[in-house]
Amino acid sequence: MTDPRLQQITDRIAERSADSRRTYLERIATMRRQGPQRGSLSCSNLAHGFAACEPGEKQALRLVEAANIGIVNAYNDMLSAHQPLGEYPEIVKRAAHAVGCTAQVAGGVPAMCDGVTQGTAGMELSLFSRDIIAAATAIALSHNMFDGVLCLGVCDKIVPGLLIGALSFGHLPVVFAPAGPMSSGLGNSEKARVRQLFAEGKASREELLEAEAGAYHGKGTCTFYGTANSNQMLMEAMGLHIPGAAFEPPDTALRQRLTETAAQRLCKITALGGEYTPLAEVVDEKAIVNAIVALLATGGSTNHSIHWIAIARAAGIIIDWQDFGELSAITPLVSRVYPNGSADVNHFHAAGGTAFVIRTLLDSGLLHEDVLTNWGPGLRRYTREPRLAGTGLDYVEGAASSGDPAVLRPATGPFSTEGGLRLLQGNLGRAVIKVSAVAEEHRVIEAPARVFDSQEALKEAFEAGELERDLVAVVRFQGPRANGMPELHKLTPYLGILQDRGFQVALVTDGRMSGASGKVPAAIHVSPEAITGGALARVREGDVIRLDSERGELQALVPADEWRERQPANRSDDSSDYGTGRELFGFMRDAVNEAESGATVFRG
Repeated sequence: MTDPRLQQITDRIAERSADSRRTYLERIATMRRQGPQRGSLSCSNLAHGFAACEPGEKQALRLVEAANIGIVNAYNDMLSAHQPLGEYPEIVKRAAHAVGCTAQVAGGVPAMCDGVTQGTAGMELSLFSRDIIAAATAIALSHNMFDGVLCLGVCDKIVPGLLIGALSFGHLPVVFAPAGPMSSGLGNSEKARVRQLFAEGKASREELLEAEAGAYHGKGTCTFYGTANSNQMLMEAMGLHIPGAAFEPPDTALRQRLTETAAQRLCKITALGGEYTPLAEVVDEKAIVNAIVALLATGGSTNHSIHWIAIARAAGIIIDWQDFGELSAITPLVSRVYPNGSADVNHFHAAGGTAFVIRTLLDSGLLHEDVLTNWGPGLRRYTREPRLAGTGLDYVEGAASSGDPAVLRPATGPFSTEGGLRLLQGNLGRAVIKVSAVAEEHRVIEAPARVFDSQEALKEAFEAGELERDLVAVVRFQGPRANGMPELHKLTPYLGILQDRGFQVALVTDGRMSGASGKVPAAIHVSPEAITGGALARVREGDVIRLDSERGELQALVPADEWRERQPANRSDDSSDYGTGRELFGFMRDAVNEAESGATVFRG
């Protein structure tokens, strides 16, 4: 039975979204009534669409009686998570042919890695890449040759971008197929320790590189529980994978079979068959709430407090940070994976993984069971695990108890009674904070502000020994309009060192932290952002800042009259506007909305 509190929040979202959801579904219904789009193309259009196909495929595409799958691929061979996707189109085509269907690569989308660009100019393109990916997905599908869509992507902005783009074609069924995580290497805690030593000058660059290479060492997704792996958990909870697809490693027989089965399942759920499952009916208010609960229950990435707002709006559903905060308050934390613990996602998978998480949340009424998924009606299907069986898959009941209580616990005996993502409000604006990895003694900070307009300025102050005291580091002009809202992961070692030295330290920023949100309390995504006149632009050196994650407060303790009279500071330079292609994204900086609206250039 669904928890009444969960139902109340869902009902409020549905009521708030009634008009926009209706408009979206009417738009999708118009596309649906046109039937398989390939059949309405002119002879010239259709001939162009199958010109490069083999004769048998051409005949199938002429008859429009069997499904043609459009593959949208985020493959590149530089990024470990996406390198395996190079082989997927041929696997998908063979699998589709085996059930009498066809498949074509509809298009490719860019896939950039925040791990590579972290702390560099390229990071300022990262968030905007999500909307570029969404638009590129729409371009790929605009040829109207397809009865279903297979999305191949894994990492941070790629999955949200693919989903936003696919929702514009919500009359089509859409299945996501990931590549899986790399094998476990150097432990995340040890990697973080070496990073801090390097920041203190106690480890050489060679030692740092050796540690990093030991952690990131092969094919697959990085093994910590950041945005990429959070994506995979949420795809399972929304029923957009086939069950159990999230965390099987690359290059195994089971991974290949999962990919084949994803393609064949997609062929079965198009409008040409008896199990038509359009994306617009899978992604509804209940599915969005399920995704947020799964995120909170597993201590996932704070990036999704932006991405899932944008995804929801693409489906006509309006959510905000209050929804996240209220869901977090009723969602138990059932998983500890780095940075919320020492385990990685391979340990999480071995301990019971997605099937266990979904089962324990369903059993506690904290997920909506009565949803439509790509595997059929009902989310309970995602409590089963895949096993190899001849040329296909068998599904068996997933773990009913945790294989490792240090990594996974039931909702009835969790690590914490809440998910740990909280809304902060006050005269500095609205922000989110992830407290699941923050010790209780650091959850309320009141200290003088040190104000920086860039990451580099904070680093220089640290190296000059200027930060050896209690402080709240205010790093502003890092919002979407200012410079694309980069992640500020490079600040983590410096602030962590200060905290380890016994100082009370916090970060307040209109930028992002993502999976890097850890032991240092960080009020992130502050909105309105500084460059639009948000309150962070009024903060001055020495202002006492109160960050109280227990009571949800984010305040500059400045007399109200003085605060009102202060003029906002201007950004010190515009170097973020140019170089590394940033000049090409000026139109997006001008058009983007605030973080709590999804930090998107698209309008609902």
